[in-house]
Amino acid sequence: MQKSKYSLTACLLAISCAAAPIQEGNSQYVNPKIGASTSIGAAGIYHGLGKTYPGATVPFGMAQANPQTVTGGDNAPGYSDEHMTIEGFSVTQMSGTGWYGEMGNLLTMPTTGPLLLVAGDENDGTDGWRSPYDKASETATAGYYSTLLTRYDILSECTASPHCSAFRFSFPKGETARIQADLSRRVGGRSLRQAVERIGSRTLRGWMYCPEEGGGWGHGDGHVNYTLYFYIVFDRPIKNFGVWNGNEILPLRKQAEGDQLGFFAEFGNTGGPVEMTVGLSYCDLKGAQKNYRAEAAGKNFDQLCREAAERWNKALSVIDIMTDDSDIRTVFYTALYHTMLDPRDITDCDGRYWGGDGEIHLAEGFRKRTVFSGWDVFRSQFPLLTLLRPDVVSDMLNSLITLADESGKAYFERWELLNAYSGCMLGNPALSVLVDAYMKGIRDFDIKKAYSIAKNTSELFPGSQSSISEILEYSYTDWCLGVLARELGYDAESDVYLEKSLRYRNLFNPETGWFQPKDKEGNWIPYPPAGRLAQNFGCIESNPYQQGWFVPHDWDAFVQLLGGRQAALDDLESMFAHTPGDYSWNDYYNHANEPVHFVPYLFNRLGAPHRTQYWTRDICKNAYHNSVEGLVGNEDVGQMSAWYILSSIGLHPVCPGETAYELTSPVFDEITLHLPGGKDFRIVAEGTSSERPFIGQAFLNGIPVEGTSIDYKDIIAGGELRLQMISL
Repeated sequence: MQKSKYSLTACLLAISCAAAPIQEGNSQYVNPKIGASTSIGAAGIYHGLGKTYPGATVPFGMAQANPQTVTGGDNAPGYSDEHMTIEGFSVTQMSGTGWYGEMGNLLTMPTTGPLLLVAGDENDGTDGWRSPYDKASETATAGYYSTLLTRYDILSECTASPHCSAFRFSFPKGETARIQADLSRRVGGRSLRQAVERIGSRTLRGWMYCPEEGGGWGHGDGHVNYTLYFYIVFDRPIKNFGVWNGNEILPLRKQAEGDQLGFFAEFGNTGGPVEMTVGLSYCDLKGAQKNYRAEAAGKNFDQLCREAAERWNKALSVIDIMTDDSDIRTVFYTALYHTMLDPRDITDCDGRYWGGDGEIHLAEGFRKRTVFSGWDVFRSQFPLLTLLRPDVVSDMLNSLITLADESGKAYFERWELLNAYSGCMLGNPALSVLVDAYMKGIRDFDIKKAYSIAKNTSELFPGSQSSISEILEYSYTDWCLGVLARELGYDAESDVYLEKSLRYRNLFNPETGWFQPKDKEGNWIPYPPAGRLAQNFGCIESNPYQQGWFVPHDWDAFVQLLGGRQAALDDLESMFAHTPGDYSWNDYYNHANEPVHFVPYLFNRLGAPHRTQYWTRDICKNAYHNSVEGLVGNEDVGQMSAWYILSSIGLHPVCPGETAYELTSPVFDEITLHLPGGKDFRIVAEGTSSERPFIGQAFLNGIPVEGTSIDYKDIIAGGELRLQMISL
């Protein structure tokens, strides 16, 4: 690798040009670097840390302009802060997921000097075009990212619109300015076929075909199969253009197709910025061009950057908080930011979308959305969206319904990505999202078709008695289906599903006093030496102790199985007493993973609300930080952050499908939710302090609250929840 020049000119350029757009309102508090690490060492577990990306996007946008520090493996964000080099910038990305990533398409890199056809490898020293980057110059805000590539002295900036990724590369004078792109690159795999065509002095278009055979999501096991189309416009004429396939530069031509295709565009040696804007579509070339023209034509990088910041400021204005702690404010608004990355809108500007049958459809009354991390997000993310963005919830349900219909499979997938039925994780979480939305009055979808699909989903995926996780999760979603059937007037069917929801009891062993898997003959599978703390014993990404609390739909009966309220309370206290103070991966309350996220709220259900209040505040304080390592586990497409948003404002569900939000002690003195209907809901923690962290009495619009929860309808109606805070 060439020695870094690090010229004074480049340093001055970085100082003068790298400033992010002026951030106003709540968007100024966002730090996209929170969670931007995949480090296994820092996490202490192979799942890694937050796995967020620091690049530029807009709320629920299809495009993400993001730096790439690593290709392949379990590195969905494409970036990890501990890496020291950048191999390029992508136009799409996923946030917070594990299981071998996806997207990270159209790897674009500004270079000077000799033309190299591979990125190289930071770990094994393989030379290529990748470059070290100056950490001190790195800037990440809502809708903007920049850094200085020290090998080339090139300031690299990124921004985005809903369907476009945009870049500005500032080249040193005297070097041939080059932008090159690897069209076959893809996080977790490769695209298998690519095409590019030069159609003018400043314009390129093409596509990348990414089937499961090329790897990608789950190293191919996720069955993702898509084609991403692009329409590229530079702000100055191309002086020299070329294409390579593999390690061979092809004869000069305006268009090419291949299986390891890349291109380069050169712009002379006068120095200065070159802007590159990329319109994207999953439909066709026409869609990519239309999306560019609708959002970016006639606009320069600065204009797009300002618009991205404005979009974020508007989106993040849905909640105002009162606090004097700048770090906590940043943690909060970054968490809110992370909950607004997905499920992303992949409908083209003209209303067309690529459907589950591989055909192009026109969306009627909804926006086609994707990246539904169901097993994670039904717990906190979607209950949060029902309050702040019911339109997104409705869109996602319409997207899942049309996908089940168009594909002919007639069931809801638990983890949907770009129309793929990935089968990742377990349970039937779409049923939870469906019923929770319906019970809250979010009904802008075909409920009869949805119910039919939900029934088929339940029948196809019943769960195995050898899996505690499966039986508990499927029992809960059968309860959801029973609730929906009752609402729709199907009483006989409701009785069937509600009875099925009690089958979790078949795996409760009175002799051991806890859940235990059975073999095919119905015999108890003996506990291993670690007992119910044994990770993955009849469980997925958990142990029986962690998963076993998941009976939200039949809680009172479950408590009796445990020996009554005091026995349950003692056991729950013991779980938290053994939990490490930093909430890193552990065998007790493992906040780094989703199955336990509702557990702190069970103290409310056991008549000990001060313990819910103590532990939720402690988790907010010690599991979330304003740093790269600021998330103790994978972000998981908004779930980890949604838990923080809800818990820090004092509201969180135990059982989605019920409309109750449990109360807990807010982190902030005052919170205002600006609701979609135009009303405000204000939460005031009167007299709160570290010495007075507990709720003595709650008043909803001046009336004392009975119990430990309030209803969804009371929140969206607007008003005030006033909490009188006390010490114990």
